[in-house]
Amino acid sequence: VTNLLENAASALRGQGRVAIRVTHEPGLGSVRVSVREDGPGIPAGDRDRLFEPYFSRKEGGTGLGLAIVSAIASDHQGTVVVRDNVPRGAVFEIEFPFVRREGGRFTMGYSVLVIDDEANIRKTLKGVLSDDGYQVLQAGDGPQGLEVLSRSFVDAVLLDVWMPGLDGLETLKRIREVSPIVPVIMISGHGTIDTAVKAVKMGAFDFIEKPISLTKLLITLSRAIEQGELRLENVELKERVEKKYRLIGESEAMGRVRAEIVAAGPTNASVLVAGENGSGKEIVAREIHRHSKRADRPFVAVNCAAIPDELIESELFGHEKGAFTGATGRRRGRFELAEKGTLFLDEVGDMSPRTQAKILRVLEEKQFERIGGGEKIRADVRIIAATNRNLPKEVEAGRFRDDLYFRLNVFPILVPALRNRKEDIPAIAEYFVGEICTEHGKEKKKFSRGAMERMFAHAWTGNVRELRNVVERLVILSAGPSIGEETVQRVLAAEPPRAETTTPGALDQENFREAVLAFEKEFLTRKLKENDFNVSRTAEKLGLDRTSIHRKMKQLGITPESGRR
Repeated sequence: VTNLLENAASALRGQGRVAIRVTHEPGLGSVRVSVREDGPGIPAGDRDRLFEPYFSRKEGGTGLGLAIVSAIASDHQGTVVVRDNVPRGAVFEIEFPFVRREGGRFTMGYSVLVIDDEANIRKTLKGVLSDDGYQVLQAGDGPQGLEVLSRSFVDAVLLDVWMPGLDGLETLKRIREVSPIVPVIMISGHGTIDTAVKAVKMGAFDFIEKPISLTKLLITLSRAIEQGELRLENVELKERVEKKYRLIGESEAMGRVRAEIVAAGPTNASVLVAGENGSGKEIVAREIHRHSKRADRPFVAVNCAAIPDELIESELFGHEKGAFTGATGRRRGRFELAEKGTLFLDEVGDMSPRTQAKILRVLEEKQFERIGGGEKIRADVRIIAATNRNLPKEVEAGRFRDDLYFRLNVFPILVPALRNRKEDIPAIAEYFVGEICTEHGKEKKKFSRGAMERMFAHAWTGNVRELRNVVERLVILSAGPSIGEETVQRVLAAEPPRAETTTPGALDQENFREAVLAFEKEFLTRKLKENDFNVSRTAEKLGLDRTSIHRKMKQLGITPESGRR
């Protein structure tokens, strides 16, 4: 495919378009890769010779590229064709067949390693599996099988239990150490229940006795590969999540945070993560979960500030059908969804006194009830809370319960503001550049020395969240491979336009309540204007829900017309 793309690009001679398309039509046992270009096309006399070795019209070409493409396709029972593109140019198509097996799935590309000391068993299994579309690798004993696994990826292993030297169970143990995901099916001519149970406990997918039922073998192998693919997808998904939510930076301040995460992780203690908005409190919470004994269980996050007070109990504890107007069915709450895992209560300082009391009761009794229900539901969850408020002062002021504070603050972690760990800015910025370039399909860019100095000097009052937003703008605005100092200066200096208002400012008011309302109106009008009065986008950026925004707009008399004046 790479060869076809390179040929298509060179045929354009500096201008034109290359497109690649991969298609698989349901019901057809093949996949087709098409590469088309709208260049001058292929002379009619050359078309029949394109796949001949050493034939080339390209300056410096060897004439081997298309010959190799044709040979590869032929080896995989595929075809390569070339035809005219309309209105101009050419299209190359490669088509590879799949082999359908029982159950309707396609097997070409799946590889199976057979480890058995009996050559006739290996030969029989290879014949059966090859006829069914599998690629088969063989090994005559455990060490040879482990050596094959060390250099080849396989989708499943068929492993004999009774082999001289390293037996099947010991081989299984070593396979699990080097390749924990690949499914292993044990085969034995002297099977016992004890051996089968032991093998499954050690991680085998299933146990098949000799003489082997070929139908059972193929069905079991199909199920094993399906499970292996699911496990691989889960691992890849987990890796993507961990990559997205990871701590970056080697400063002394972050070193302390990492040490606290490692200390808190394995315990079941409640953790209170404090820090400014955008400093990375949720990332810290996810890292604690990853280091905990609950890591393979759910991590469920709730933004307490974004949910209206009248809905938060339903969100946390769930409700029964008919519990209130609009409750058309039973709904599980976040506590249930986080069962045996971690519940992350973000912005816990914004909870109302009523909700605080409910949370405290769950922490004390380890159980709760859905709204409108009487059933006691067990709550086996670990609580990690986060706040940008000074909770001790909130307790002193009577706005936060002291008993709940002590329950949550068993293990406190303070996330430093970005301005207090500026030595981490280059590493974080470079990480975001790579992530954002990938998102936008751009080549990786690098900061110039002057640009990074500008980044280092900025105050970053919005912390890591602000840094990411700035980096995204820099990636979009920078045309070349480098992010220059002028671009950084322009982006950092660009303040969003303040919304004009016909009402007096907050500081012009005579009493506190009017000052607060004036500030709220000016602030919300400004944010709505920045987002073209898109309420959903504004709510998302402010960490609120759409209902709260609409309610405030009505209360403060804000309309799109008034905001654009």
